[in-house]
Amino acid sequence: MNYPILAAAIPPSALLGAVVGIVLLFSLVLVLFSRFRRCPSDKIMVIYGKVGQNKDGTARSARCIHGGAAFIIPVIQAYEYLDLTPISLSVDLESALSRQNIRIDVPSRFTVGISTEPGIMQNAAERLLGLRLQEIQELAKDIIFGQMRLIIATMQIEEINTDRDKFLDAVSACVEGELKKIGLRLINVNVTDISDESGYIEALGKEAAAKAINEARISVAERNREGSIGEANAVRDERVSVAAANAQAVDGENNAKANIAKSDATRREAEAEAQRRAVIAEKKAEAKAKEEAYEAQQLAEQARANRELATQQADVIVKAKIEKERKELEAEAEAEQTRRRARGEADAIFAKMEAQARGIQEILNKQADGFANLVKAAGGSADSAVQLMIVDKIEELVKIQVEAVKNLNIDKVTVWDSMGGKDGSPTTANFLSGMMKSIPPLNDTFKMAGLQIPDFLGKQIESNSAVNTTENVSAE
Repeated sequence: MNYPILAAAIPPSALLGAVVGIVLLFSLVLVLFSRFRRCPSDKIMVIYGKVGQNKDGTARSARCIHGGAAFIIPVIQAYEYLDLTPISLSVDLESALSRQNIRIDVPSRFTVGISTEPGIMQNAAERLLGLRLQEIQELAKDIIFGQMRLIIATMQIEEINTDRDKFLDAVSACVEGELKKIGLRLINVNVTDISDESGYIEALGKEAAAKAINEARISVAERNREGSIGEANAVRDERVSVAAANAQAVDGENNAKANIAKSDATRREAEAEAQRRAVIAEKKAEAKAKEEAYEAQQLAEQARANRELATQQADVIVKAKIEKERKELEAEAEAEQTRRRARGEADAIFAKMEAQARGIQEILNKQADGFANLVKAAGGSADSAVQLMIVDKIEELVKIQVEAVKNLNIDKVTVWDSMGGKDGSPTTANFLSGMMKSIPPLNDTFKMAGLQIPDFLGKQIESNSAVNTTENVSAE
């Protein structure tokens, strides 16, 4: 009875969201499981991308797995396989120079494959990943050809032809060491036949065959001689024949030994000459290699010196340019500040002078208005106005005359009065009167000011001036 109620309580949008969430979760789980990869036993799985760091802290280029499984992180990691199937290479080396300076042909077949050793696997991941089988074969052939020529140049033909184990050991050691650098290992080496252009190996075979035949003939002769000696007691003629045959056999044997000795001498001479040429070629090759190494080192040092010089020049020039631009900007900023301060000071001075001019103009205007009012008060007469101004300032003028002698410091005055003054008056009185008369008269004061004394004072001052002049003349 409750089921319809529950179904009605859940909205359709919520059910749709739950279904979508379950589908997305299931898809995510499938994606995660699809990124889990297992490596077959005949392959190497190389995981590249962000795969961690080495012991020295540098980033690893790849992680190699053989016979296991790993989870490939989406987006930041990817993977590829390297095939461990053996690769068969037909290496037909031709005209290789031996230690005796004799060129030989060494046809051989090499079997190589990608190594599963940890360090060599890393080399294969870094150098062979993404290459086709034909490209890997060509790369391996180039390495094998170079090492084979190097090995043959250090060995004699007799060693290569007769001591195959020594030759194969040298090939395995040198070739495998170089193949490991690109991630390969040497599985098998098979040298089929060795031949040369000059026929030296064939001559060695013929020499060995002749030696075997001669030894067989000597053995037969010895056996015949032993039988003939046993029958010598029976038949004298047979003994003579046997003796003659024996003599001929000995003669033939000696001739064969002489020929062998001559062949050995010729062979030793050829070996000595070939060895001498090989030593000279090795020395020349070493000298050439050292010369090229010195030239390369010289070029590298020159390049490094040029780079250091360019670096130093760039540092000095860039710093100088930056310093120059900084100083120019600072100078421009300081000049701009100076110009602004000057404009501000000029504006301030102009405003100050303008204010002072307006103040002086205002004072003069007020004085002019006052003078105009004073003349108006004097009934329009300028002289009357001047008289009023003089009357107003007369006290100050008199005060100035008095101040002229007020500050005279007379510490001590000694008077010997002989009563020789005018009309029998004392000389001291005349002295004081003369001192007071030494004060500039008002007329002179007005003249110094560029003014004319009023008429009501002019006569009195003139009379006083006349009296003073008369007295001064009398006194003289």
